[in-house]
Amino acid sequence: MAAASFLFNIANSILGKLGSHALQEFDLIWGVKNELKKLKKTLVTIRDVLLDAEDQQSKNHELTNWLKELKDVLYDADDFLDEIQTHVQQSQRLKPKVSFLFSPFRFLLFRYRMGYKVKEIRERLDSIAADKAKFHLSERTIALEMKRDLTYSFILPSDVVGRRNESEEVIEVLMQKGVVDDQRRLSVVSIVGIGGVGKTTLAKLVYRDERIVKNFPVRIWLCASQDFDVAKLSRNIVNLASGASCDNFNVEQVHASLQDALMGKRFLLIIDDVWSRDRSKWLELRSLLMVGECGSKVVVTTRSDYIASMMESVVMYNLKELPHEDCLSLFLKWAFRKGQERHFPNLTKIGEDIVKKCKGVPLAVKTLGSMLYATTDEREWLKVRDDEIWQLNQEGDDILPALRLSYTQLPYYLKQCFAYCSIFPKGQEIASSMLIQLWSAQGLIHSSNESQELEDVGVHYVKELCSRSLFEEVEAYDSFISIKMHDLVHDLAVLVAQTDCCVIKNNTDSITEKVRHVTLFSYSPSEESIPGILCKQKRIRTIFAPSEGFERYAALLVGQCISRFKYLRVLDLRHSSLETLPDSIGNMKHLRYIDFSGNNNIQMLPSNICKLPNLQTLRIVLCTKLQKLPRELGNLVSLRHLYLTTKEQNLPEKGLGSLAILQSLSIFGCENLVSLFDGIQKLTKLRILVIGDCPRLTALPRGIVHLSALENFMIVNCEELMLSDWQDFEGLKRIRSLVIGGLPHLVSLPEWLKGDSNSLKFIRISTCPSFIAMPDWLENSMSLEKLEITGCPKFSSLPDSMSYLTTLRMLKIQKCPELTRRCEKDAGEDWTKIAHIQEIHLNDITIYN
Repeated sequence: MAAASFLFNIANSILGKLGSHALQEFDLIWGVKNELKKLKKTLVTIRDVLLDAEDQQSKNHELTNWLKELKDVLYDADDFLDEIQTHVQQSQRLKPKVSFLFSPFRFLLFRYRMGYKVKEIRERLDSIAADKAKFHLSERTIALEMKRDLTYSFILPSDVVGRRNESEEVIEVLMQKGVVDDQRRLSVVSIVGIGGVGKTTLAKLVYRDERIVKNFPVRIWLCASQDFDVAKLSRNIVNLASGASCDNFNVEQVHASLQDALMGKRFLLIIDDVWSRDRSKWLELRSLLMVGECGSKVVVTTRSDYIASMMESVVMYNLKELPHEDCLSLFLKWAFRKGQERHFPNLTKIGEDIVKKCKGVPLAVKTLGSMLYATTDEREWLKVRDDEIWQLNQEGDDILPALRLSYTQLPYYLKQCFAYCSIFPKGQEIASSMLIQLWSAQGLIHSSNESQELEDVGVHYVKELCSRSLFEEVEAYDSFISIKMHDLVHDLAVLVAQTDCCVIKNNTDSITEKVRHVTLFSYSPSEESIPGILCKQKRIRTIFAPSEGFERYAALLVGQCISRFKYLRVLDLRHSSLETLPDSIGNMKHLRYIDFSGNNNIQMLPSNICKLPNLQTLRIVLCTKLQKLPRELGNLVSLRHLYLTTKEQNLPEKGLGSLAILQSLSIFGCENLVSLFDGIQKLTKLRILVIGDCPRLTALPRGIVHLSALENFMIVNCEELMLSDWQDFEGLKRIRSLVIGGLPHLVSLPEWLKGDSNSLKFIRISTCPSFIAMPDWLENSMSLEKLEITGCPKFSSLPDSMSYLTTLRMLKIQKCPELTRRCEKDAGEDWTKIAHIQEIHLNDITIYN
């Protein structure tokens, strides 16, 4: 289904490399330049029919096989050209050393091998192109342009269509106090329904209702993992109920902390999306929850009646499909700007027919409405209504046709990005920064504007997928977005990824040799080797192991990955127990993304890791025993993102200061760090700086004010840090997001943090007990959209200038007793200063204006 659009993306990537300066400079032996020209010409003719092939492949099995054969050749060509580019770029940087590195014989041998390879690929491509004519495909061209008007996934409770009666019924059950509650310390209420019917939306309406907020002093929202990991759920309960982190606690400590957090308190715990049928796990968790006050409740959402019964639900609420009238209202809300539908009665009529096909499932309705948003061409609406996908065989409650239709309507550059998301486990929150870095490592992000950073294009990709309801925003401020995929949307990603991606679990006994991206999930090897089914693979580009189970075998896994997977681009072994890395990691010329975060054993990184010419992202944060960073770190000429933890007192200026294109730097958990390096201003491309949990850090270098590209600055939990107020500097002119927390000495924000009046969009200040007032320059922040103040008890009043901040749409105040009192609606002294703000959070109370 997705092969053709994937190949269009790969073909564009190859053509970009063929036209690159590196390829033009590559002095191959006689005749090979000619081969490259022929390769490019053939590839263009194939690329131009691929979009038509995508439309026709569902009707033509032979065409589908042709596309599969083409995909293998294009992947091989992409890897080969990547190798040439890397060689040329290395040669240009090492010209004085080339004669030492390459003898004349070795150099000629390399050139001959490259020449033979390009000829072989060109001949394979010609053979495939020769069969193109029999499919009668038409040429199509498309510009790499993103014109879609973006919407936002956030919906106010008052904007939710339907479900009012259902929410009232669930709330009534939760508020009941009677014989049942006298006898039960803990009651379970289950919301049961098919996928996409709105179980989570209903639970959110209930969770945020003012009556529920007042009745349950402690409210906790959890998303259950597919295996219902009791240890992980318990940690999350402690973190949310107490506000304290227990990530480094053992199981006994976590259980004790959980019971301390809930002891004698009436709580509401919502566990969203439960799949596990293992009753022993539920009983284990329930026994830990039995310390709360009588009347505590657990609300579970699930697709399974059996699970609701297994959890001994006192009430099982079966959520039915949304009525047609509500579905139509929801569709129109997502398909049109407010009130616009009145001007297009013809589209509204077509919309009614589309809504009927969605069978009362809100997720399908919302997704298709989002897809048609701001589209007023009647032909586009008819194309959706009459698409052949609706004719495919399906079960009565199957909404995949509606979701597949939203996928087919995606721009080609988003399709492979979306499919790649199938490597993540279901239900996982995904940081947009990590996702964009993974996309970039695979060459999935493209820009027609050379001055535009790939990270900015990636943010646009994420926002566009959110606007189409294929991603759901969990949290967002500026370019930082945390997203999730609905389980059915994840199923769609798996479906369209076809053979490109696969997940290996303990019961996986075979995978196709076509696979490129592998996730090792909940996999515990029985022998000291990588899974046998991977041994024959040669073209793996991604090894993604986001869960535990590899501790004993991590080193062997790394070694075998390096020896087997020459074209590996992503290696993610976070939370492994690696003690060392082999020097041979420096041979992985295609590697662009490394994540060894959370490794508590590794003490040194091999210097050869600094020989990776294409490495863009290095994540070694929370490697708590890492003694020092490699001195040659500055040799990573392609490094754009660095996340680190080290036991050093001072960061190496020579290494870090040489990272000329570094975009983001995160320094976290450095318990001995006293100062950053003085030459930080050398990082002229740095846009994101995060400093956290560095308890001995006392000051920032003055050079920080010269980071002219800096847009996002976060500094948290640095107890000894004093923010100097350098009066002779104008400040960070491009700052957009400012997050400060856990600074006991902070009284007010220094002048150099103010940024330009039109740049600052988000401010968060938390756990600063000495903080007393917002600075005078706040009144000039005319682009500020969100302001959050938490845990600042001495901060007692807002400035009068708050009323001038007309762009401010969200204000959150928590754990600031006097300030909260003064901001009470209508009654507080500061209410008139903030009455214009759309969304206000005062502790657990939410006000919408």
